[in-house]
Amino acid sequence: MGDYWTTDRTARRGTTGGGRALTAGLLMAGWVALLWVLEGVDQVTGNALDTYGISPREVAELRDVVPAAFLHSGWEHVASNSVPLLVLGFITALAGLRRFAAVVLTIIVASGLGVWLTAPANTVTLGASGVVFGLLGYLLVRGFVDRRPWDVLIGIGVAVVYGSLLWGVLPTDSGISWQGHLFGLIGGVAAAFLFRRPPARRGPDNLVTV
Repeated sequence: MGDYWTTDRTARRGTTGGGRALTAGLLMAGWVALLWVLEGVDQVTGNALDTYGISPREVAELRDVVPAAFLHSGWEHVASNSVPLLVLGFITALAGLRRFAAVVLTIIVASGLGVWLTAPANTVTLGASGVVFGLLGYLLVRGFVDRRPWDVLIGIGVAVVYGSLLWGVLPTDSGISWQGHLFGLIGGVAAAFLFRRPPARRGPDNLVTV
């Protein structure tokens, strides 16, 4: 179908904004609920799911790059990741599920491969914090990459609330995977460039084409 011009952008956004918010909210609520269910299964099976964590530089462990992002080492661990994942994921998913899926997959792979390459020997790394740091990095730079003032403001708000998390990319605690944090952050920034939105085209009378 051909492009068309409209001056009623506010009205058009209003018809889809509520639906997108509901979809994003349900998606992230379901994701976080899944993390808690998986941790419950892990607890009742004697930590059997921890075997799906990432052991560095073992070729067979590459298959665990994705599942490791959905597993945790205890209730406190999953609780610490739940709120920032819910909030940052919700904001990201508002832009559309396809872009959200591409961004998250990029972050998971980048974080997991970074852990696989650089984590200390004889360790097992798991948890959603790499995704949290990736979404943080993505939202911080997305507005500048897409040149969208509203997204820049969102990024500033995210920085105010969650910017202190960035200290987690430093090797300050041997029990926390700063590698997962760092490479997740890098993956999020990379995703902002890989999946940038094309600039809006303008038609007669400076109207935006959609």
